Amino acid sequence: MIKENLKIIVVLCLALFAVVSCEEDDGPTVEFVPRDRAEQQVADKDSLIDYLSSHYYNSEFFETGINHSISDIVITELDEGEEVPSGHTLLLNAIETRNTEYLDIDYEYYVLNLNQGGGASPNFTDAVEVRYEGILEETEEVFQVISTPEQLQLQSNGISPAAIKGWQLILPTFNTAESFSGNVDGTFSYEDFGLGVMFIPSGLGYFFSSQPGIPAYSNLIFKFELLRYEVVDHDGDLVPSYLEDLNDNGDVEDDDTDEDGAPNFVDLDDDNDGVFTRNEDIDGDGDPTNDIGANGIPKYLDPEETESNEDEEE
Repeated sequence: MIKENLKIIVVLCLALFAVVSCEEDDGPTVEFVPRDRAEQQVADKDSLIDYLSSHYYNSEFFETGINHSISDIVITELDEGEEVPSGHTLLLNAIETRNTEYLDIDYEYYVLNLNQGGGASPNFTDAVEVRYEGILEETEEVFQVISTPEQLQLQSNGISPAAIKGWQLILPTFNTAESFSGNVDGTFSYEDFGLGVMFIPSGLGYFFSSQPGIPAYSNLIFKFELLRYEVVDHDGDLVPSYLEDLNDNGDVEDDDTDEDGAPNFVDLDDDNDGVFTRNEDIDGDGDPTNDIGANGIPKYLDPEETESNEDEEE
């Protein structure tokens, strides 16, 4: 009996020791608090301006021809006391300064336009085909090079990731290639495509979220070629996603006509009237936006309008 009691005491002591040890090993929980966006933008702007003021590029090279590539763009840091060499231009004197409000913060970002491109411009919700090179502004390290054209979604559908805000803002201001042709090896050649460099603060990039090769709060530089684009209709309701930005603020996430928690661009029934948006294309022209109801707005946005093109089929 004594042995049994001793066994019980030993087991209880070991259990208590294990509990205490786990508590000590776990340590206190530390809550992550991201940096203030406004303060970070001030620091990011200073850093980017310093970079643009101390680096030049081979501007003369781009004075002729239109089919240059990202590999032709050479950015060089000025040595102390060095003058900008002939045939080159200080970045600060060549870039365009742009401003936007994002998440209630005023952001400043910078674009070097080397070729506008001869085709059409994508929308901020479209898919684009690009080649690009990503560089960390602080260390000037290249973290990614895409030399084979790759298709990227500018706007997420909840499954595929979206491009960073800087890309959504900048790529639609360039044009895609005027034309393209196939080669015998299965690749394509592009004529007169958009070519440039973007310099974006962390707040228009990944901000506090680190990525492979990209530390948190990194300012980013992208050399890019804009080759082609495809208009995207994320929910397949016959309304292209860029037209679902009803308040025209460059953000489709805050347009929710029926306030059901699903933004219009991923909502099959935008006004929650029981009729799918695509079925409110009453005239059958493939465009529900021009089917105007009695209240003077498109029927697919008016819950009082419940006519369906399925009724016509019956």
